[in-house]
Amino acid sequence: MTHHAPDVAATVATRIAECGDRLTQSEAKLVTELMRAPRDIALATAAEFARRCDVHEATTSRLARKLGFAGYAAFRNALRDEYLKRSEPADRLSRTLSMSGGAHLRHLVADEIAALQGVLDHVDDETVALAAADMTGRRVFLFAEGHSTALADMADRRLRRMGIDSRVLRGSPRDLAEQALALAAGDVLLTFVFRRMPGSYAPLMRIAGEVGAVTLAISDMPALRPMPARLLSAPRGGPNAGFQTLTVPMTIVNALILALGARHGGTAIIPLDRLGHLIDVLGGGAAS
Repeated sequence: MTHHAPDVAATVATRIAECGDRLTQSEAKLVTELMRAPRDIALATAAEFARRCDVHEATTSRLARKLGFAGYAAFRNALRDEYLKRSEPADRLSRTLSMSGGAHLRHLVADEIAALQGVLDHVDDETVALAAADMTGRRVFLFAEGHSTALADMADRRLRRMGIDSRVLRGSPRDLAEQALALAAGDVLLTFVFRRMPGSYAPLMRIAGEVGAVTLAISDMPALRPMPARLLSAPRGGPNAGFQTLTVPMTIVNALILALGARHGGTAIIPLDRLGHLIDVLGGGAAS
């Protein structure tokens, strides 16, 4: 099979996704570490990168060439441009402000409309339905860090309202370890990953694999390491280097909730009716 060289304008994550399963085991170790700590790798030499992953230094050059770069130096320059020059929150906000020319609402609305119109190019109804099938009748553990915790909290609330046993994993590594003790075969680990992989992502994925839990992810990255069993990934509004919102992934979450409701049929309405009754009871008690 002939493999085409990656687009020179593509992000590093996109290049990795285009390589598919052509990475060797040693190269995959490098990619996992890269996506866990991209800023650190952007500052590291080839020898330092190799030592972090316990692989031969020559593997770093082979990976760089496989991703379409002339050598490790060009690969590292691309990392620095992508993760150092453009990734700080203040820089992203400044860049977006300069692009909007003062019409912030108009600029933001246009970006979000364009992003939402493009969602179906990356995630379709069949993929959402399959993810809902993965979650049906199972306990769901949700993991997110940073701004994406808002999505995890929203999903948790809506899942519990449908009578689904849902739990959010959060806190320090010790807290996560204690919470992950409950993860078992047949459960679902649903992760939210945007811009870069959280440090706890890979360990939680390994734990899920060890116990036989199903793994799902909602992301703006075309490739994660390790990859979940099912990835719902679509670009967010705005440029990678600029300010981005959670509108696109929130839409995907809502579509997933609706698909779950459709699978549950009338049984999804019963907990909601019960919830309404309890709200009336508790509200009446508070008023009295």
